[in-house]
Amino acid sequence: MEWASMGAYLGAGIGAGLCAIGAGLGIGRLAGSAMEGIARQPEAMGDIRTNMILTAALIEGVALIGEVVALLLVLTK
Repeated sequence: MEWASMGAYLGAGIGAGLCAIGAGLGIGRLAGSAMEGIARQPEAMGDIRTNMILTAALIEGVALIGEVVALLLVLTK
């Protein structure tokens, strides 16, 4: 195996891992903050939940794009 393909595999693995870690941290922080907001103001639960779901979808979308880019890095080496 040549050095360029090894670097591509290593870069793709690190990139995909960082995307997954970042998405996990982002969603964890989002959910924690949402629960704290609901605990402080229970009557705003519907609005907070709606915003939380929308933001979680955006975080997952960014993570998916990052993982696709990492996969493309391997496929186009």
